[in-house]
Amino acid sequence: MKTMTMTWRALLGTSLWLAACGTPDNDQMTSTSSPNTTNDDADTGGTSMVTMTSGITIDPTNAMTSEGSGMMEGSTGADGESGVVFLVEPDGGGISFECDIFAQDCPPGEKCMPWSNDGGTWNATRCSPVAMNPGQPGDDCAVEGSAVSGIDDCDLGAQCWDVDPETNMGTCVAMCTGDEANPICEDPDTTCSIANDGAIVLCLPVCDPLLQDCPMGNACYPVAEDWVCGPDASGEMGAYGDPCEFINVCDPGLVCLGAAAVPPGEACEGAAGCCTEVCDVTDPTGDAQCSGQAGGQTCQAWYDPMSVPPGYEDVGVCALPA
Repeated sequence: MKTMTMTWRALLGTSLWLAACGTPDNDQMTSTSSPNTTNDDADTGGTSMVTMTSGITIDPTNAMTSEGSGMMEGSTGADGESGVVFLVEPDGGGISFECDIFAQDCPPGEKCMPWSNDGGTWNATRCSPVAMNPGQPGDDCAVEGSAVSGIDDCDLGAQCWDVDPETNMGTCVAMCTGDEANPICEDPDTTCSIANDGAIVLCLPVCDPLLQDCPMGNACYPVAEDWVCGPDASGEMGAYGDPCEFINVCDPGLVCLGAAAVPPGEACEGAAGCCTEVCDVTDPTGDAQCSGQAGGQTCQAWYDPMSVPPGYEDVGVCALPA
């Protein structure tokens, strides 16, 4: 099976985690995940659905620490600000945008691409050459040097994603068009996920966390009000009660939450985060879906029932009551 390299740090946008967390630092990077069509906030009236800010940092190194450091930075209120933040500032380098990914304002024959200016995760953009006979979204692709070099053989408006570090091969994924306020994805089965303070702008497949209907090697993860397919970087870890630092280092069907969601005595005790199961709030087995039931875990709705996005009404997560 392909070795997945991309690990995510993401905000889980639900009011469920509000009571367990503090307030995030003002210095944190933030990003958003938006639907695949242009939306006017006035259409929702601020009440019909949760419009959540997603602080995502995607780390291509798949690096984890035994301490689980840097995972949970806090939470704020609902309706655009709720959730647990899995976020760490990149070491050194700093954000540096030499071009605009949405505008693709590079000279002819070049494209605006995310890259890492410090050897860490994507934290910058620059103009890179468009390859001869470039790949289209869905095609196999290759990167030069590493996943964060900003140089690949995908066409203008696409990025080589989910790169295998042994082969430097991945898949071309379309970048969002429009602008940051109204990002657009042409494929109606995808949603625009904006990450790393705007360095990453990709149309990722929408998925059902209860069905786990992502391609092999991917799992369904929460990003703002949506769930999207992303690389499963769990490896030999990722079972219930395992420690986690990134959103996608838990097995498919589980998510990485703050340690307060899991009863004491598991392997993740003392870590920043723990893997725990997604559950179906309408399943007649109820709390029996939760491995931590004996320790007090219950199957709780992922979203506020007054603001749940369509299609996610049954989605829950196993956690200790707040």
